[in-house]
Amino acid sequence: MRRVNIMNLVPGMVTAEDVFSYSKTLILPKGFRLTDEAITRLELYSLVSIRVEDEQKLLEQKTEVEEDLTSEGELTYSKVIQASSEFKQFKVQFEQNIGLLKNCLSDVVEKNAPANVDEMLKGTLDVLGTCKTSSDVFSMLQNMRQYDDLTFTHSLNVALICNVFAEWLNFSDEDRELATVCGLFHDIGKLAIPENIIKKPSRLTDEEYNIIKTHPVEGYRILKDQDINPHIKNAALMHHERCDGGGYPLGIRADKIDRFAKVVSIADVYDAMTAARVYRGPLCPISVIEIFEKEGLHKYETHYILTFLENIVMTYMNNHVRLSDGQVGKIVYVNKQQLSRPMIATDDGFIDLTKYPNLKIEAIL
Repeated sequence: MRRVNIMNLVPGMVTAEDVFSYSKTLILPKGFRLTDEAITRLELYSLVSIRVEDEQKLLEQKTEVEEDLTSEGELTYSKVIQASSEFKQFKVQFEQNIGLLKNCLSDVVEKNAPANVDEMLKGTLDVLGTCKTSSDVFSMLQNMRQYDDLTFTHSLNVALICNVFAEWLNFSDEDRELATVCGLFHDIGKLAIPENIIKKPSRLTDEEYNIIKTHPVEGYRILKDQDINPHIKNAALMHHERCDGGGYPLGIRADKIDRFAKVVSIADVYDAMTAARVYRGPLCPISVIEIFEKEGLHKYETHYILTFLENIVMTYMNNHVRLSDGQVGKIVYVNKQQLSRPMIATDDGFIDLTKYPNLKIEAIL
């Protein structure tokens, strides 16, 4: 058997042992053959890696899937976005801000320099300024998945999502900016983890696995003496905590978790769940909504997670989609009781996905 980072799992791998959450809840049994949905579920529980049987050839599978993807029509939506002038401006600002973020966070960690919150916030707001609407941010991010500096790009992604999310929650302008900064700093503790562990593609030892789990505590240690808002420090410490007590490192419940950490935790997991994998491009956001609805509602602040999901799904209203049976249609109505199963208009009529449990949205076109 071997330990494999969640980001490097592929469908078909077989679990070599029972997989438990941090609160000792069984997630997947030993001998379970992984599916795309099962792999994505693991992100929901903030797991870093699991043990699998040694039976897959990752590079061969990656090549096969990439060939399949290039022949699929689901890339049409991405091509439209990438060809737009808005995306090109977004990409320039995004890349510039990655460099700024990397320099600022590294100086805090390596030189104990004061955290330049104002400069980092301005750079992030400049990225947001390239979007016509707040919701456009999600379309842009789905097409910004080609970078190797995962800690920095993920931190910027989470900050951008936090900004939009805070607007949806009707936060004040000041608190919206604070949520954005919390996103920028939430993973700073990973910079204290040896790079050979953070970027190790497979075979993490138990010791290495436990070291990665220390990054929230390391983040708080780095920030605790900084002259910054306490919510920023708490978000670094608590972004892997869950309202049901099933998170880490403290295992605290909802009433003890900082409200800004609750915002960051949702943005953090959403970005991770929609990231590209070695075997596919970014996951369809509707699939992510379905996973949250099935297993995430008790793990996150109820008002926060429902607000997030309701707004995410509305950003795809009137978009064309492909269903799992190959039919193509347009989202025309969202059922608030089952956000991941809207009404689809096709050439042959309307399909209410709430009435067809075996039918689902496979891709946004």
